[in-house]
Amino acid sequence: MPPRESPTARQVRLGTELRRLRERAGRTAREAAAMLGTDQGKISHIESGRIGVSEERIRRLTDFYACRDEELVEALCAIAREHRGQFWWDEYRGILAPLWMDMCELEHHAVSMRIFHTVSVPGLLQTEEYARALFTGALVELPPEEVELRTRHRMRRKVVLEREHPPPFDVFLHEAALRMRIGGRQVMRRQLARLMADAEQPNITLRVVPFTNENYFEAIQPVLYADGVVPQLDTVQVDAATGGGSFIDSEAQLERYRLFFGRCGKFSLDPGESRQLIHHIAREL
Repeated sequence: MPPRESPTARQVRLGTELRRLRERAGRTAREAAAMLGTDQGKISHIESGRIGVSEERIRRLTDFYACRDEELVEALCAIAREHRGQFWWDEYRGILAPLWMDMCELEHHAVSMRIFHTVSVPGLLQTEEYARALFTGALVELPPEEVELRTRHRMRRKVVLEREHPPPFDVFLHEAALRMRIGGRQVMRRQLARLMADAEQPNITLRVVPFTNENYFEAIQPVLYADGVVPQLDTVQVDAATGGGSFIDSEAQLERYRLFFGRCGKFSLDPGESRQLIHHIAREL
């Protein structure tokens, strides 16, 4: 089977974790290849996510690396069992950018999520007309059919919060995001009403960082921290101004973002005060 041209973020992450385990064990790719009875190039492709790896080989590799973390091994095997076509977002592959599929995967597999937005409402909490207004105002003008395609995809992402046992979702919004009149007064009024309704859901905690906050902490682009089924699979996704984004999984960087969200909690209003502020802003529109 030829190497994948565009592995998913989950496939890349599987390979990354296998490489980390190998390096932590002090083993070389050549030694891992010899143990499996294959060549070093295949190990390189496995560790880059460019070719798949069976559960049996994952267990052999992790045993060779003296990994005794059974939860991590099971989590890696679960990734290996996944295949294209089994999830709803697979129908958008080749139509929308790969990052959009990777975001769906990240949200779907997260056991909890924390997010911070400065100038817009997070995608999972957007109304359809608000999302459409955002896509219409994209940096590069999109044709109407592309706007509608992106809007439909964004609305379908909401299933992660609508399932029987949705993940806890901590939302930190800067007050600026509530006052930006994206789509006009009526669109924004309905979006704020939706936010207040979502904030009543038991799994959603919404907190606002007000303009009156006197403590500066640098965060311009939207940031999502997704907790994995095991801590080793925690992931941060950071949007880029150009519409792209990046996935972060190094422990040092993850710790920085854990501290960042701790500061968000410290400098934001409590949920009740946040709902009152949103209600006040909505009445001003």
